[in-house]
Amino acid sequence: MKEAHFEDLLTNELNDLYDAERQILEALPKMKEAASSEELAFAFEQHLDQTKEQVKRLDRIFSQMGEQPGSRRCEAMAGLLKEGETHITEMKKSPVLDAALIGSAQKVEHYEISGYGTARTMAAMLGQVETAELLQETLDEEKDTDETLTEIAEAVMGVGEDDDEELEEEEEGSLVEESEG
Repeated sequence: MKEAHFEDLLTNELNDLYDAERQILEALPKMKEAASSEELAFAFEQHLDQTKEQVKRLDRIFSQMGEQPGSRRCEAMAGLLKEGETHITEMKKSPVLDAALIGSAQKVEHYEISGYGTARTMAAMLGQVETAELLQETLDEEKDTDETLTEIAEAVMGVGEDDDEELEEEEEGSLVEESEG
C-alpha cells in the first residue's frame, strides 16, 4: 500500500471529472436528438458547448499541475448516462421522455456539482488558488445548468407559479398540523 497524499487525491478527483466530461460530450448530442421540446434541445446544445470549454479548463488545470489527464474511467457517470440512454431507447419522443431526460441530466449535474465542489475545496486547501478559481467557474456553470433544467422541466410538465404557491401552502399547512399534533 502506498502512502496517501492530498495532491494525489485531488489529481484523482480531477481525472474522474475529466472522464465524466468526456462521456457527457458523447451523450449530449443523443439527448438533444431525443428531446421533443425545442427549449430542451437548445439547452442540451448550449451545455455541449459549455462542456467543451469545461474540458479545456480541466486541460489547463492539468497543464498547470504538470500532469496529463489519466485514463481513469468515471464509472458513476457511465451509470448515470446509461440510465438516460435507457429512457431514449424505451420511450417515444414526447414530453414524458423530455421529463425523463431532464431527470437524468439533473442527476448528472448533481454529480458534477458534488465533484467540482470537492475538487475546488481541495485545491483551495492545498493553496492552488488558480485551480480553485477555475473549478469554481465550472461549478457555477453546473449550478446554472441545473437551474435551467428545473425551469424547463416545469414548463414541460405544465407546472406554474400557481402550482408552486399551492404546494408551499400545503407544506406549511401540514407543518402547522404536525406541530399542533
